[in-house]
Amino acid sequence: MGLAMLVLLPTFDPASPYAAATHHLLLISLWMAAGIFALVCFLVFYAIIRFRYRPGQGTPKRISGNRNLEIAWTVGPFLLLVYLFIATLHSMAGTDPSAKNAAPALTVIGHQWWWEVRYPDGVVTANEVHIPAGQRLLIRLEAADVIHDFWVPRLGRKMDMIPGKPNEMWIGASQPGVYQGSCSEYCGREHAWMRFKVVAQTPADYTAWLSQQAQLPPAPSSAEAEQGAKDFQQLTCANCHRIAGTAASSGVAGPDLTHVGSRLTLGAGRLINNPQNMREWLRSPETYKPGCYMPNLRLTPAQLDALTAYLEGLK
Repeated sequence: MGLAMLVLLPTFDPASPYAAATHHLLLISLWMAAGIFALVCFLVFYAIIRFRYRPGQGTPKRISGNRNLEIAWTVGPFLLLVYLFIATLHSMAGTDPSAKNAAPALTVIGHQWWWEVRYPDGVVTANEVHIPAGQRLLIRLEAADVIHDFWVPRLGRKMDMIPGKPNEMWIGASQPGVYQGSCSEYCGREHAWMRFKVVAQTPADYTAWLSQQAQLPPAPSSAEAEQGAKDFQQLTCANCHRIAGTAASSGVAGPDLTHVGSRLTLGAGRLINNPQNMREWLRSPETYKPGCYMPNLRLTPAQLDALTAYLEGLK
């Protein structure tokens, strides 16, 4: 019951027109179910009291039927179902408006167990979806390996991400803020830690963020960070990860790290992004995400310090 409430609570606080449509249908269904439950309880207790056995009472009179009552319990539920059907159609139209002739504003790709986010101008990030508040965006959803499911409870409905079968959905936020999202289709051992954030910014802030993300990351600002950049190339990091403007420009097995220092979390929501957690993540990824595909390179303390300084400087 507690887990169910944790899942449902965000849906009672919609932050977009798409989530509001689902929220409205949910309320209709809940109130309808509550009314039926209350009616049934009333009739059961009424029957218990009204038709209870009394001393000296003979055999109850047999009732063969009641046409009016039978009509009522047939027509009543039928009308409720018709109303629920109409409300569902209205909600479907609100959560999934036509995308005809609309081009996706960005692409989200689900991996085991992280999220890749691609923008049309070449910007690539991970585990964060930035959008302008007050605007609706069509997003393309893909899966790189197994079936995933994109869900931000306060912003809209869930949508499957199926390998080889891209889907599209609308997303938007009425107000700036950070909204929690997760994969809601079991996709393997670390499914529970396949989370992401949708960062809704003012249009001006969003434009500035997108412009900053399109730029090359700053050069290392210290000798330690310079050593970290060398270690990144010499170790196997560059085989899996990409950093724009460096020799590590082809890695796609892991998240793009071009501006990793500016992100909110590490490990798809597993850790808050700060130097201490970055060092811990590099030291032993499997401690925080058992089964993840990032290997433990058995880095020395000096290598950990250097790589942390380098990666945290990629703003």
